[in-house]
Order: sequence, then structure tokens, then C-alpha cells
Amino acid sequence: EDPELATSQMVVSLLDLESEFQAAIRQKKIPEVSAVSRQRAAELLLRARSTRDPGLPDPPGESDAELLSFLETLLQRYALWCRWRLEDPRLAPGIADWPSFHLPETLDYSNLVHTERPRPELPEERIGPLGRRRRRDGFGLTDPRMNRRDVLGETHYCLLCHEREKDSCSKGFFDAKTATFARNPLGVALPGCPLDEKISEMHQLRREGDSVGALALVCIDNPMCPGTGHRICNDCMKGCIFQKQEPVDIPQIETGVLTDVLALPWGVEIYGLLTRWNPLAPARPFALGYNGMNVLVVGLGPAGYTLAHYLLNEGFGVVGIDGLKIEPLPAAWTGADGHGILPIRDYVSISRPLDRRPLAGFGGVSEYGITVRWDKNFLTLLQLTLARRRRLAILGGIRFGGTLSAEQAFDAGFDHVAVAAGAGRPTIIGMKNNILRGVRKASDFLMALQLTGAFKEEALANLQVELPALVIGGGLTAIDTATELLAYYPVQCEKTLARYERMAAEKGETAVRAMFEREELEILDRQLTHGTEIRRERERAAAAGEKPDLARLCQQWGGVSIVYRRAMEESPAYRLNHEEVIKALEEGIRFLEGLEPEEAVPDDSRHLAAVRFRRSGGGEILELPARNCLVAAGTTPNITYEKEFPGTFPLDARRRFFLPHRAVARGDGSYRLDPAPPDAEDAFFTGYERGGRFITFFGDNHPAYNGNVVKAMASARRGYREITSVLTGAASDDHRPVRPDEDWERFRGRIDEALTARVVEVNRLTPTIVEVVVRAPAASANFQPGQFFRLQNLEAHAPRVAGTPLLIEPLALTGAWVDAERGLLSLIALELGGSSRLCAVLRPGEPVVVMGPTGSATELPEGGTVMLCGGGLGNAVLFSIGKKARQRGNRVVYFAAYKKAEDFYRREELEAAADVLVLSVDRGETIPARRPTDREFVGNIIEAMLAYATGKLGVPEIPLSEVDRVIVIGSDRMMAAVARARHGVLAPHLNPRHVGIGSINSPMQCMMKEVCAQCLQRHVDPVTGEEKEIVFSCFNQDQLLDEMDWENLAARLRQNTVSEKLTGLWLDGLLASEDPRVV
Repeated sequence: EDPELATSQMVVSLLDLESEFQAAIRQKKIPEVSAVSRQRAAELLLRARSTRDPGLPDPPGESDAELLSFLETLLQRYALWCRWRLEDPRLAPGIADWPSFHLPETLDYSNLVHTERPRPELPEERIGPLGRRRRRDGFGLTDPRMNRRDVLGETHYCLLCHEREKDSCSKGFFDAKTATFARNPLGVALPGCPLDEKISEMHQLRREGDSVGALALVCIDNPMCPGTGHRICNDCMKGCIFQKQEPVDIPQIETGVLTDVLALPWGVEIYGLLTRWNPLAPARPFALGYNGMNVLVVGLGPAGYTLAHYLLNEGFGVVGIDGLKIEPLPAAWTGADGHGILPIRDYVSISRPLDRRPLAGFGGVSEYGITVRWDKNFLTLLQLTLARRRRLAILGGIRFGGTLSAEQAFDAGFDHVAVAAGAGRPTIIGMKNNILRGVRKASDFLMALQLTGAFKEEALANLQVELPALVIGGGLTAIDTATELLAYYPVQCEKTLARYERMAAEKGETAVRAMFEREELEILDRQLTHGTEIRRERERAAAAGEKPDLARLCQQWGGVSIVYRRAMEESPAYRLNHEEVIKALEEGIRFLEGLEPEEAVPDDSRHLAAVRFRRSGGGEILELPARNCLVAAGTTPNITYEKEFPGTFPLDARRRFFLPHRAVARGDGSYRLDPAPPDAEDAFFTGYERGGRFITFFGDNHPAYNGNVVKAMASARRGYREITSVLTGAASDDHRPVRPDEDWERFRGRIDEALTARVVEVNRLTPTIVEVVVRAPAASANFQPGQFFRLQNLEAHAPRVAGTPLLIEPLALTGAWVDAERGLLSLIALELGGSSRLCAVLRPGEPVVVMGPTGSATELPEGGTVMLCGGGLGNAVLFSIGKKARQRGNRVVYFAAYKKAEDFYRREELEAAADVLVLSVDRGETIPARRPTDREFVGNIIEAMLAYATGKLGVPEIPLSEVDRVIVIGSDRMMAAVARARHGVLAPHLNPRHVGIGSINSPMQCMMKEVCAQCLQRHVDPVTGEEKEIVFSCFNQDQLLDEMDWENLAARLRQNTVSEKLTGLWLDGLLASEDPRVV
């Protein structure tokens, strides 16, 4: 059953026999060979003679010397057999997965990735060898990691360099001549593990079979090791002593050590204990008691959760916040219900298949940015380990700078704020039509895929992609985007086919197809055709007893290609993570090199049809067909807070990073901040100081630590000491203050109360409009008119119908009204798509995510005249804007437009927002005006404005010619119509110097300001029509009407319409079977 084990046992037995005979006969170390060994050797000789194999030795006698000669010859024959098995192509596959037969390959840095160029007419295209293809199917874990034998083989490959102080994997390759770290032939510096992990020592203990001891060694420097290891980091491999041949696969060993312990009974508890009590860690062998000081950690990605761990062990209370939704773990696991913690015997009991695992949000980029090449159950383990800590509160859906400012944090009782907010704004490349429909940022795609769970069979999330697809970029994000897009397309088509067939059977195919427009039907039919072909391929593969070859089908439909402006060997992915390039090619990704993007080419429907590139050699233009183009051109650091509150944090010379500072002690016990060079690895303080309170920054926010997961964690490992030093001074552990845990519980209670959002009531205002009133004290207190929020429910509390969790996708909703004294906030949703219809399932008392406020407060003049134009749901936004305008001494004329009278709601709020209110309906009965100054009208909003201006509704109380500012909120078509009418039929009646503003309803996802880039909006010069700039609508939704590219907005709002309409039909069916809505 295990030929490698049997072979190894045989050879070890022969070597032991040979060693004993040699010790007795040649080395004279023992007096004689034992009788047992002599008998064993004689039996082997007898068996060899019985085979009559002329190749086997046959000594004339059986003396000890002759038996030794027989054993030596037999071992020589075995060595020849091994060589034969390795070199004969007919036999080599049989031992390909034997660690004992693995020979390290020589490293050719110019050829680390073996490729083929399949098309002479397209020499830029490179693919992986066909014989190495892997058949990926869906979103289960794609790399099950090495088994124990493979891991043990790697530990024995290691030279245990620490014994000679040569462990460059940990300490780096230092070049004494240059006094810097050496570089490999690709120009990559070799500093070793950023965490200074004791790698070689770990290998030694693992060799000896001591996995718990090995893990304890890892946890000295890397206590959050589930977040590192295989398919995450490789700095240690780059620094391995083997620079001319394959390095030791250290990440596999590290992860293997962890999983060895987790596989033990109570392994989860053993790991958790080592994070709190580790006798091998001299600096902090056990966690300290509560010292009465509290730290706010902003961001719960790798830097944030690692920093939280260290601060907890130093005795601080920690509140960790993140803008993402964070799902709670079962209360029995964490003790959150007050009934104690249920110990976990078996790690498998908290693990889930990745395509079924709840998307918890904890871990930041590790959750949404890293693909299923890595086992995200490790994030569950990390969240569990930290959530069990009594002095840690984890709060999702909290935006620093929106829900909570720095000053408010300190006023609330925090002693320090640490910012680990991660990467920020994606790079916008200079490609013509670069936000055409079908062109998206990679961060937008990955976040939509991996935070909404669009890849799940039961998901209601909408993410529509098409083939052929191109990914522009050469980094690891481009690699991940390409592999996940290729894997998602078959999932999408199969889901489309299954839901279409069921809906057609229930409603009739004619009725279903009637909901789609012509272009949508073309996309739908393409997905149905492809879904049918995928189904046939599955049937074929099942009959043949093999995995389906979905990549082959996708290649026939155009496939997915990465396009990079330089050679593959110059790409960041190749230089830093060439293993990931190999894995991507194994899945069927193509790589096109030497192509610079020039223009996205639209079809007749203004959807992407092709992308034009300029060849790097002769400068020729090459046009590649594409229905989707995802751009992965890098990101900039997240300095959004400084953009929102200028002057808070000094920036570096390039205004990319916060400027690092060191905290220098004064003689009186206080500290001053001294600027430091951007690459200073010991400078973690921003330039913020308020009454002796400081703010530090970590991870991708820091110029010396940005770039990858393990560097982010290293920043926390080094930076927590600086925080501790400033907050506790030089006090030893024995002299640090100790406060009762009840003090922490009271503080945490206040913070939870302020930052947690809960549903108070759900009200139906019209047949298609629902109001959700939540209690969210901090969010409501910070709301300014015009701003909005991201509403989501939690899977842990969402109702399920037919196995489908009724989850609300990120939904941008404005605050219709707030009651800051009571902490209440009103959110109003128009029931159009699936998510907006699910607002009605929310129940009083249910915790929800109300992230924000985000966007920008609407700018209003003082003592002027403002015209508000609201269409349908847009009127809810204008309630607070109109009231604020009047409070600032403005006169307000308000045109509130509805399709029909039954869509009208909240009369009191409307009247309070306007001096003059004109109520119009497109058709049917009017909405009666109650005040003498108000008017009613039947017709669209342009007709209503014209009728008012021309006196058809009576003498205007506020002439439009006196209007200084026009604020328009409604559908994209309505806002575009008003924008045009201002220069058309309304022009004679308007002040020619008025400013026209629209609250732009771009498609949105994260709403955290310049992170995912789904909300990009194109602006044009109103005179020339040339592109002016591309803006993020979630940063500032109020944009000049005259600069808007309305066609672009309309197109981007249609990027998921096929999926959205199918989801709507599917939701109809679910709610028909069981309706959990409360209104």
C-alpha cells in the first residue's frame, strides 16, 4: 500500500546490516557480528540466489567478509536501480511523489517558470507546459499542502545553519563589503524573514518529532503564524543558504508544524495557550494583567490583529475596528454569551470547505485579497484565538474618520490609536476609455467575489463576468485576479443555467425572457450555452472517472490572459513569487508580455469589445478581444484620513505615506516627536500629538513595511514596544499598574454601546419603499446632510430560506433623518434589486452593519437661494439637506417628483426642508399641496420646473432666476435630464451663474473611500468634451452636473444587470415558498 515506505524500510535495514558488518570486520569497533544479523544477511543471500538473477551478487561462501561484500554489492545495485528509476521516463512517474527520490533542481533565475509560445503570430503569448495542467473546479482549497512525509523531507534537506550562525533564512544574506543585504540575480534583496523567526531551530525540533516544541519556537517571533506560511510568504526561501539550487520549502514546514499540532486532540487549545503562555519566549513568557490603559487598533488585517495580540499580552485593553463587515463566531466558542468557553477538541470541527465557509471579513486583505490557494480556515482560528481574549473587542463596519474620529477616540477614553488600515487607492492607468463598461479594477472584482460569496451556489450576490478576459498588471494581484476569474466563470454559468431552468419551469420561458433587454438576452444566452457545455463536460468526466476539464472549455470561449508591459521575467510576480506564476499557468492562464495598454474599444452597446495595446518592440498596435478587462496596476497607501481632515498627519515629500516619527523622551516624562527617514524601521509614530496622546501606524500604511502580509506583521512585532514604552514608561512588569477587569468591562460596554448598530424598527412607507431605523449612536452623531451609509446584515443572524441565507449585499443608503440625542438613524431603501428587498427581513434588536457616515457633507451656501430636485427615493436624501440649507439662512425651493401618488411619503420632512415645495407625479392623481406656498403638478420634473418658472402654477414665491445652487438627487436618467434642461428649456429662467450639483449614484461596494474602486466616475470638460479626471464617488458623491459623463454612469450601473434580474426572479421564488419579511 505504501511502496515508498516499504522501499525505505528495506534500504534502512540493509544499511544497518552493512554498518554492523563493517564495524566488526573493518573498523574493529565491535568484537563480532551478532547472530541475528548474520542470520538475516544469510537469508537475504539465499533469497537472492533463488531469484537466479545474474545481476545480483553470488559469493561462493557465507563468511562474514563474504556476506559484507554481498551487502555492499546489493546496495550498489539498489543505487543503480534508483538512478534508473529517476532517469527512465517510463519509470520516473512512479516515484514522482516520493520525497526520498526528490532531487533539488538547479536554479536558473532567467528560467524559473517554464513556458511555451504556442502561436507564432502572437510571440508575446506564453503558456505553461500542457503536461503540467491542473484541473481546477470551483472554490475549494486548490493546494492541500505537503503531507507529513514531504514536510519531513524538507526539514532533512535543511542544513540547520543556525549551529554555525549561517541561518540566512532568518537573518538574511548580509554583504559585509556593501554593509547591506545581498541581492539575488533578479535584483531582489535577501533580508530573510521579516519576523526573525527561528527557522533552523524549528526544523531541528521537527526532525526530532517534537511538533509542539517546534510550534513554541515559531510562536516566539510569530505568534500569529496561522496567518503566514505556505502560499503567503517566501522571504525565508529567498534567503535560504541554497542560492543555486532549490531552497528549503520553509513555509510548507512552518504550516506543517502548525497543522501537526492542530491535528492533535485539543490542538486548537494548545496553539491558543502558546499565544498567551510560552515558556520559550523570554521577552514575554505570559500575558500581563490589565493595566487600565486602552488602545484603539484601526484595521484588523495582518498588521492590526498581530498588534492587538502583542498589546493584549502587555496588559492593554484593545478595541479593534474594521470598515469591513466582521461576522461573529459562535458564542459557545468565544464565551461571548457569558457561559464560558467551550474547549475545542478537534480542529476539523471549526474548519469548513472553503466554498462553504462563511465569509467572516476578519483578516482584511487576507480574507478578500488572497485566494483559495491558501486555507482561510486559518483566519477562523486567528479570530477565535483573539476573540477569546477577555480584553479585546472586535467591531466591524466602523470607519475611522466616519463613525469615529481620532479626537472622538481620545475623548471616549482611549490612551492611544494605532492605524493599520492597509492599502488604499488603486492605480488608475492612462488607458483611453479606462472605465468603460466591462473594465474594472482588480480590487473591485476580488472584493466582490470573496466578501459577498458570489462563488457560492446559494449566494444572492451579483457579480457578472464574461470571456475573453484580460488582466492588466504583473504583480501577485494580477495573478490572483486571473485565476479567480477563470474559476468563477464556469460557476457563474452553471448557476445561471440552474436558476433559469427552474424559473422558466415555474413562470414560463416567455415570461422570464421578457424581463431582459436585447443585449442582456445575448449575454444570458451565451451563459446558458456555456452552462450546458459545462454540464456535458461534467457528465463526460464522471463517466471517464476523471475531473472535468473546465479550463479547456474556457479557453475555447476566449480564456483569461494576463497582459504585462514588460517581459515576464521583469514582472514583480516572477521576481518575488515565481511559484505563483507557475501555479497560475497550471490552471490555464496565459501570459502576454511586452504590451502597453492604449485604449479600451467599445461595441455598439458601449460595452468593452477589445483592448488595444502597443507592442514594446516596434510600437505596433495589437488589438485583443475582451469582454472584461481587470486592472491590477498596484495601489497607494491609505491616507484617506488626512484627505478628509487635512493637517492631521504630516505626509512624506511625495505625499504618499504618513511621515514617520520617533517618540523621544524628555526629562519630565513627556515625549516629543522627531521626524525620521521614510525607511526608518523603528519609527512608528505619525506627527499627531494631542495632550500627550499619539497615533502610530503600521503595515501597508508604513513606508518601511508595506508590500506583503509578513512585513505588515513584522511592523506590529517591532512597533508594539514603542507604544508600550510611551504608555508605561520604563516601568518593569512588577511596577506596572494593575486595574480590575471590571474597569475594562465598563469601558468596553460604553464603546460597544456607541459603535454597535441595532435595528429599532422597520417601516413600510410605500408599496416599494422601506425605512429601517437603527440605533447607532456614533454614526448618527457624526452624520452630516448628504452623507450615506453602507448597510449589511450578518449571516449569523440572517434568516435562511431553502438553504439560502438572505444576505444584504453592501447597500448605499442615505440618512433620511437622525436623532443624535437618542442615537437613532433612519435609512430608506427603494425595493429594486435583491438586497434592497431584503431590508424588510430585518428585525428589531438585530445587530447590523451601518458603516459610515461616508461620502462628503453637501456644501451649502449661507444666505442664498437653493433649488432641490428630488426624484423618488432621492427625496429621502434631500430631507436633511433642505433642513440644513434653511438653518444656514437659505431660501429653498424644492421640486419633489414621483412616478405616482402612492410613492409619496414623509410629508412633514419634505415641508420642513423647503420654503416652497412643488409636488409632481408622472401620471395619475396629484399629491395635494397643504401649504399656501406649495404647488402640485402632473408631469415629469422638468415640466414641473418649467411650469413653476413660467407662472403656470401661480406667481413663483422664489423665482428660479435667484437660485445660486441647484442640488439634484435621483436616478441617473433623471439627473442627466435636469443637467441638460438647465442649458435648454430652463436656461432662460435660471441664474446663469448658478452651480449645479448632483449626488451621483455610482455603483458602490466597500464605500470606505478609494479602496475597491467600484464607484469610479468619469468627468469631462464641459466645453471641450475631453476627459478631465476620474473620481471616486464614495469619497465625494456631490459632483458638478456639467462635468458628469452621464453615458458612462448609466453604462456602469448596468454592469451586473443579467445577474441582478436573475437574482430577483430567484428571490421571488424563495419568498413565495417562505416569506420572513416583517413588513
